[in-house]
Amino acid sequence: MKFKVFYIVTILYFSSYSFGQENYTFKKIDSLRLTIVNDAEQDSTAIAGANYTIAEFYRKATPYADSAFYYYHKAEKIFKKLNSKYELALTLYGIAVIQKNEKDFIGSEVSSVEALSILESLYETKEVSVYKSFIYNNLGIVFKELEQYDESVKYHKRALKLKESLKGDNQETINVSKNNIGNTYKNAKQFDLAINYYNQILSDTDFIKDHQRMYALVLDNYAHTLYLSGNHKELPELYFKALKISDSIDYRGYNSIIINQHLAEYFNDKNNKDLAKYYAYVAKNISEKYHNDDLLKSLLLLSKIEQGDKAVEHLKAYIRLNDSLQKNERAIRNKFARIRFETNQIEQENVQIAKERLWLLIISVVIIFASFLLYIVINQRNKNKELKFIQQQQETNEEIYNLMLSQNERVEEARTLEKKRISEELHDGVLGRLFGTRLSLDSLNMSSSAEAIKTREQYIVELKTIEDDIRKVSHELNTDFVSGSGFIDIIKTLVETQSVIYNFQCNLDRDDSISWDEVSNKKKIHIYRIIQESLHNIYKHANATQVNISFKLKNNVIWLTLTDNGSGFDVNKAKSGIGLKNMNSRIKEINGIISIKSEKDAGTTVTIQVPII
Repeated sequence: MKFKVFYIVTILYFSSYSFGQENYTFKKIDSLRLTIVNDAEQDSTAIAGANYTIAEFYRKATPYADSAFYYYHKAEKIFKKLNSKYELALTLYGIAVIQKNEKDFIGSEVSSVEALSILESLYETKEVSVYKSFIYNNLGIVFKELEQYDESVKYHKRALKLKESLKGDNQETINVSKNNIGNTYKNAKQFDLAINYYNQILSDTDFIKDHQRMYALVLDNYAHTLYLSGNHKELPELYFKALKISDSIDYRGYNSIIINQHLAEYFNDKNNKDLAKYYAYVAKNISEKYHNDDLLKSLLLLSKIEQGDKAVEHLKAYIRLNDSLQKNERAIRNKFARIRFETNQIEQENVQIAKERLWLLIISVVIIFASFLLYIVINQRNKNKELKFIQQQQETNEEIYNLMLSQNERVEEARTLEKKRISEELHDGVLGRLFGTRLSLDSLNMSSSAEAIKTREQYIVELKTIEDDIRKVSHELNTDFVSGSGFIDIIKTLVETQSVIYNFQCNLDRDDSISWDEVSNKKKIHIYRIIQESLHNIYKHANATQVNISFKLKNNVIWLTLTDNGSGFDVNKAKSGIGLKNMNSRIKEINGIISIKSEKDAGTTVTIQVPII
């Protein structure tokens, strides 16, 4: 598993007699900027990697050990949950280094052993071997500070063995382990063994030529071992050489503190107080910038070199600083414990917050789902109401139409009865009297005068003519011509009424071959309403003066055509109008087809096809 935001900086440990701290691989920590990937909130691995990277940043910046520990601890928790063993081991190693730097040697040992046991369970890759060597090195330093020199040498040698087994350009890390082994032997007063390891490094001319900083460090350690062993033949020249090399790299920098201390120690032993004081004060002035163990050593050294009040003053300063450093170390160790406690507490709170968010999400989903169901129910009810209203409207329309037909039938029936009465009156009354008159005139034919005979004959002929005309009228009145009336009469009445109201001429052309009795009342109602709506639209929008309506029967399909000479309109733009929507809805109800053709200032033609069945 790899980190999305993650980098590893190789740490080289040289003990307190090398650089006094770690060898940082980048110079300006405060210029570093950490960028977390966009999806870090969703990727636990990326979050852990980011925390690890921030922790590494703070660890390199010496005063921020508590911040480094905080982020290491956060990364540790996540890596444990993810079972990311390699990354967890690296995090524990970082914690172990911080604990060692803050003199929590027992804690550092525990963290180192835990990290080492995890790496031991992994496949032995180069990366795993490198970090095992780093952990061995850290354990070697811890046991040296605890004055368990045999254990220290054991772990340093394990680190050296691993480094020597690795391929690549790693001579520097090999010589670092040799230098640490030499330092441990020196503290254990096994000077010959220490000198042997220092000589192995110093004899590598190519290496020391390219690594002057380490050359100065090892040369000083070698010279100090000679001093402790009582072999002063090459002293103080070796010290001066080491100091010259160190100052050439970084004048009176951090690495020159220990060399100046060793020179002060040497000249004090030689009873050369002036030079002893000079180098002791140089070491003190440089170490004051760092306010650490090196300043403590410088003050103790000055208390031995100076005499009288000055010696007492330096000794008191040493005691105050020593108490302060111990207090700070205890405070930091306590802070580490608080960080662990507070982090665990925060994690528990986060778990509780996560549970609350989960319940909130569940409740939100339930509410949304319930709202959706409620919306569906309400919408369905509205649709049902709408359908019920349409059904009621259709029933009402049908009832109205049936009432219209019934009324029309009663009118026609009354007209028929009236015509029959008139026919009977003409036939039984007038014709009877005329018939009697004719008989009377016939009786006058008995007169023999020629003129009387001629006149009577003329009257008789005229009466016969009248009789025939009245009989013809009676017959026509009694004839049933209602068969051509009904629905068309209703349409005709509508057209005549609307044309008067809307003030335009309207012609109705009908096809007598259409059997309206075969057409359902539903279709006749919709046809009636379509004509009514069309006439209203013509009046409202077209400003027409002439409208033609025709009914044709083609292949058992009624073709209704309405044409006007109005202003016309854009059919595509008008499709969303309520009137056209209503017409389309009615056409759909009776399985019909509607076609509209219109042009600006050229009138409009609406054609509707409705099957009879």
